[in-house]
Amino acid sequence: MNQTPTPDDFMNEIPEKEKHHRRSIRLKEYDYSHPGGYFVSICMKDMKCILGKIQSGKMRLSRIGRIIIQCWEEIPNHFNSVKLDVFVVMPNHFHGIVHITDDCRGVQLNAPTKSAPNLYSSISPRRKTLSVVIRTFKAAVTTHCRKSRIHSSLWQRNYYEHVVRNENELNRIREYILYNPLQWQFDRENPEYIQNKNYDVQWADFEKLIYGKQKGNRQHVWST
Repeated sequence: MNQTPTPDDFMNEIPEKEKHHRRSIRLKEYDYSHPGGYFVSICMKDMKCILGKIQSGKMRLSRIGRIIIQCWEEIPNHFNSVKLDVFVVMPNHFHGIVHITDDCRGVQLNAPTKSAPNLYSSISPRRKTLSVVIRTFKAAVTTHCRKSRIHSSLWQRNYYEHVVRNENELNRIREYILYNPLQWQFDRENPEYIQNKNYDVQWADFEKLIYGKQKGNRQHVWST
């Protein structure tokens, strides 16, 4: 693959930084500690728009939204087997690409400390699986918010993952993530969603590929 862009390469334009089926969509024979790229989607509980709002095609982050970015960008400092690619915080969900490398060990992350740059503290060696990374990221955000007395119940249970299979798919997922704010009004996760045929033509097949079924049917399935 080409050199991986950093989140800052794509996030500079942002001014400040129901129920789904519970069966696992994991590939039975796939090792999720295996080096490679993964597309990840995480939703807020009850799809509430608590992370900010879209204005003129740009995401204006709430305090919780800023905490999510802060915690997300801290991940490589505590999981040195993880590199981050593009990501975006949307009003009620989050998309990102994670690359797991094979050159080092991962650690489980604990709750954030008072020091803003040190949001995590390592507590024990853990196998560098994607589920460990996402689970502890979510826990860190939740604990940080609770300590700040912002919000106590944040996340939809579980998360969605998709194995990035090649360079073309990686670039297509990057495009999908980066254009999310511009296309929020047509996003089926938007409570005020407006159906748009051009959007469906452009993204319906792709969403079926990465989510298993079309996103708007709310039938995509999630990992534990």
